Amino acid sequence: MTTQSSAKKEPQKMPGGLPLIGHMLKFGKNPFEYMTLLRNKLGEIGEFRLFHQEMVLLTGPEGNEAFFRAPDDQLDQNEAYKVMTPIFGKGVVFDAPPHIKDQQLKMLMPVLRDKPMRTYSKIIVQEVEEAIANWSESGEVDLLEFMKQLTIYTSSHCLLGDEFRYELNEEFAKLYHDLENGMHPLAFIFPYLPIPILRRRDKARVRLQELVTEIIEKRAKKTEKSDDAFQMLIDTRYEDGSALSPHEITGLLIGTLFAGHHTTAGTAAWITLELARNPEHMEKVLAEFDHLYGHDGEVTFQSLREIPVFERVIKEVLRLHPPLIFLIRKVAKDLHFKDYIIKAGKYVCVSPRVSHRIPEIFPDPEKFDPERFTEERQEDKQAFSWVAFGGGRHKCSGNAFAMLQLKAIYAILLRRYQFELVNPPESYQDDYKQMVVQPGSPCLVRYTKRGNIEPSQSTTKNQTNQATAQTTTPNNCFKVDVDYDLCQGHANCMAEADAIFQVDDKGTLTVLQETPDNALLKKAQAAARYCPTGAIKIKQD
Repeated sequence: MTTQSSAKKEPQKMPGGLPLIGHMLKFGKNPFEYMTLLRNKLGEIGEFRLFHQEMVLLTGPEGNEAFFRAPDDQLDQNEAYKVMTPIFGKGVVFDAPPHIKDQQLKMLMPVLRDKPMRTYSKIIVQEVEEAIANWSESGEVDLLEFMKQLTIYTSSHCLLGDEFRYELNEEFAKLYHDLENGMHPLAFIFPYLPIPILRRRDKARVRLQELVTEIIEKRAKKTEKSDDAFQMLIDTRYEDGSALSPHEITGLLIGTLFAGHHTTAGTAAWITLELARNPEHMEKVLAEFDHLYGHDGEVTFQSLREIPVFERVIKEVLRLHPPLIFLIRKVAKDLHFKDYIIKAGKYVCVSPRVSHRIPEIFPDPEKFDPERFTEERQEDKQAFSWVAFGGGRHKCSGNAFAMLQLKAIYAILLRRYQFELVNPPESYQDDYKQMVVQPGSPCLVRYTKRGNIEPSQSTTKNQTNQATAQTTTPNNCFKVDVDYDLCQGHANCMAEADAIFQVDDKGTLTVLQETPDNALLKKAQAAARYCPTGAIKIKQD
């Protein structure tokens, strides 16, 4: 990243803009193809226009870093994400003043921290088993619709509580679907355009607040309190001692669910599709699951942390199919990037999908190749080259939950059934009609029940020994280095090494020992490995 005050050039503009609408027609038809064309024509920085808004696209690791590292008073999220105001509500998150927004975001973090996360795997496994309980020996299913329903149930059960999962399940799923569809590309430019999809969004928001108010009133009459996100928001207080209103609670519950579900359904579907299109990688994943669990082995929080083959598959799916078309900010103060200046008033954006297909970083970028993330290759080793969950201080706070959810779903699904594509492999493509990119619908796959498989105890022990061996190499000393700009207060580090790391109730991290005793090396390395934002580095001499 470069912030030279001598930067003078403005970004080159894409030709071909039309009066009034600019490049909206070409962008709207296929945003990814358009932004790829822009990069190929103009390089890592270039400007285009959507209606009246001037947009500057940054691509590549350096452009991504300039975007994600910029302070909030320079690149403003609030102005860029007015599309979320009708969904979250007036005065909530992106529509709130900075000091209120910061407090609200901190209110959401406790349910995404390490301690509650350790309880979620059992809930997710239960939901998967229930979802496939009525499947026969073989059949066909619309994979995307199945994953949408499954992930809304798992997310609401883990994060929101029993009322949303069991009392409101079908109505809530429909309301949430209408809210999510409200993130239409046009809504980024005209958030209150009177079109049917946005009218359904607004009706869903009103109805959801009615349901939330009813649940608050019911809970107030109970003597026993729940320990879910809903109750946490009822009980929490602003710094001035005031409570959240039902309107604010509704918005923050939606925000919590967006963090845990918003992009997961499409990613879950693409995992099956890509593995079915690449059977050699399907075999590797099945071997890993079968050796670890067998057919009926228990899926635990810890076991889900030790499946490197499948983790690489998830990363490669997210490289090829990142759910968000782009991330956007409004330039509040002039932004300098190398020898360019992006002037205040314009919008700046990054596209994970474009950056993930730069051949100089990811060779043969169209190929599905999870091995590119092995220790030997590490094609994503350059910071901000892989940005499926964003980066910097605003990296998706729900990324750890999303990864846990995907692992737990497939630890059951792939052990129970084999999957194959119903239609030609090339017919399964991303759909760009919504801002959250998912496979086109219908998304049909065929499933066939697998036989019972015994776990391989020796393989499980070998995996454990290998993981241990990787973290116990003797060294003379080591140092803990924390990028506080990346830390979001998940507290995974404290769970792994409480003699080194401490995270308070507000999510503030304190390093108790910057150069700990060598006896703590393994714990420190585990803290770094399991940090959802990659904020911790262990430096060894």
